[in-house]
This record gives sequence, structure tokens and C-alpha cells, in this order.
Amino acid sequence: MAEAYIIDAVRTPVGRRGGALAAVHSADLGAHVLSALVDRGGFDPARVDDVIFGCNDTVGSQAGDIARTAWLAAGLPDHVPGVTIDRQCGSSQQAVHFAAQGVMSGTADLIVAGGVQNMSAIPISTSMTVGEQFGFTTPFAESEGWTARYGDQEVSQFRSAEMIAEKWGITREEMEAYALESHRRAVTATDKGRFAKEIAPLRGLSADEGPRRDTSLEKMAGLKALREGGRLTAAVASQISDAASALLVASERAVAELGLTPRARIHHISVLADDPIWMLTGPIPATRRALERTGLSIGDIDLFEVNEAFASVVLAWLKETGADPERVNANGGAIALGHPIGATGTRLMTTMLHELERRGGRYALQTMCEGGGQANVTIIERL
Repeated sequence: MAEAYIIDAVRTPVGRRGGALAAVHSADLGAHVLSALVDRGGFDPARVDDVIFGCNDTVGSQAGDIARTAWLAAGLPDHVPGVTIDRQCGSSQQAVHFAAQGVMSGTADLIVAGGVQNMSAIPISTSMTVGEQFGFTTPFAESEGWTARYGDQEVSQFRSAEMIAEKWGITREEMEAYALESHRRAVTATDKGRFAKEIAPLRGLSADEGPRRDTSLEKMAGLKALREGGRLTAAVASQISDAASALLVASERAVAELGLTPRARIHHISVLADDPIWMLTGPIPATRRALERTGLSIGDIDLFEVNEAFASVVLAWLKETGADPERVNANGGAIALGHPIGATGTRLMTTMLHELERRGGRYALQTMCEGGGQANVTIIERL
């Protein structure tokens, strides 16, 4: 089978809700990383076959195929098309998978895969609630087929995260200790300049706004639970954020013809789904299957990025896989750095690639929990 290579990866800083990037139009957020990718990569943008972006809540400034709009807003060639996809939190990781599949199939040679989300401008779940003005409710209510299968029980990521904490016996204190470590790692990575090469500064912002230097277990202990009688608080959940990120994926032919230097080879791509009510457990079976298909063991992987939608998600994954916690989210995760939904998949992959290079490791694995109980897995090999 033909190979797919990662040539470069870049991201904006991750802005906090209402922070430095809140007023940036979503198309301009996306355009910024596209311009940075072209500038850094030194390739002819006219040779790009397609632009694939992940984005959720595609209304307002994110409507109208944001992948295409962002490319044009960057002043890049008119003839290059774009497409926007939604696999919930894993949308831009799926964009990488589609890019790799296009290259591996021989139907494309050069594809940009990325994502964008301005959650300050367009609040989370806007696309699910906008239908109320037309008399419609959420995707899960009033559907005869859905109700016949799952009943009228609540479909909520917050409920799912609580269910996971209960099933795997994860205490509030354990989650808060994990969250504190996420902030500590993110602050350390920032101070040591580990993110500097991957970030394209924007609007005067050159570092992520999310990591909290002054947080503590004492402060976390004083927060109110997100649900009555629950274990989770805002401190152990991902932050609402604004950002964009992008990768350049190339075929062997493009590498040879354009003189590109690959940084990594895409070793494995897959996606698997689990119970949609549990919703956030997908990374566990998805990781197992990815390792089985590649013949790799958990110990063969030098670095992991497991999206910190909630601390309970990662802690349950750690218990089930037996992965070394020191190799998981080494520079902090979404609890500290934020979770700009449509952009998170390629934000994680950008950070993972740079950290794998810094460590001199061989393999890195990324997985994310996604709405509907889904989970993508990508394994890359450093070159």
C-alpha cells in the first residue's frame, strides 16, 4: 500500500473563552494556520488537491464550508477545493484520516487536513439547539427510531463522564490530582518553549491562555459539582476555547516531485464506536483494536495523546490499557490547554509530532472520545 507522510504541522495558540482570539472570525482563524503552513512548508499551494477541515456547530461564521472559506480568506489559489466534516470532537483527527486515505488510494498527492473552532463566538451545541425556533428539539429527542432503541434517557457528555467515574471507581480527588498535573505539565512545557515551534502567533498571542499557574487542589476542592451528587467539577473538564490547526499530508510522489521532507509516516488509522449513551468510552476498545491490527504492544508506543474531555475518560483509559502515565499527555491536555472542538484533533497531532521529535521516539498514538460513542486512533512513526 502507498504511504502517507506528514510534512508539517502548525497551530494557533489556544485562546480561552472570551480571550484574545474571541473576536477573530472563524474563517480568519483557519486562514491563519493555512498561511503559516504554506509559509513554513515552502510548497506551492497550487499543488494542493483538497483542504479538509473539522468543525462543529457550523452556523454563523462557521457555516458555508469553513474549509473552503478559510483557504480563500488566506488568499490562496481559487481552484483548490475544501470540505468541512463533523465527527464531533474527533473532526479534525478524522480530517487527517481522510487525507491519508486520499493519498494512500492514489487519488490525491497533497492534502491539507485541519480544523477550526471559535467557541466564544458560537457556543457549544449551537447547531443542536438552533432548530428550536423551527419547532425541533435536539437530535436525540422525538426521533421514533432513537427512542425505540434507547428510550428517553438523557444523552449527555456530563452524565457519561460521571458514569465512567463510577464504573471505574475514580474518585473526585483522583480526578483533581490528574487535572492539577495537566496544568503543571502545560505550564512546564510553555516555560521550556516546547510549544514555540508549533505555534503561529496571532493577534499578539504567542502562548496558550488556558494553563493556570495558580490553581491548587484546595481551590479545586471548593468547586461545586457539575451534577447533583456528582464527582465532576469544571476543574476536571476540558476548557471551552478558540483555535485552529493544520497538517500537510503528502504522497510518496509528492515528496519526490516537490522535494518535501517528511517528518512522520502515518502508520495506522482507524475509527471504532461504542455505546452512544456511555459516549466517552470509545478510546478503550479503539486503542485495543488499533494495537491488535498493527501488532504493536502498549509498551511499543513512545508517546500518547488521549484527549482530556474529562479526567475520568483518561483515567479509565489508563486503567484499561496499562499505558505508562508519564507518556500520556506529556505536555498537558485539554483540561489545561483547552478543547476547541473542531480544531482539537490536529492540535493534538501537532503537539504529539513535535514532542515525539523532541524525545527522539519512534511511535506515537492519538485517540479521542467523540459524540455518538465514537473514537479515532492514529499511530504515527517519526522519520
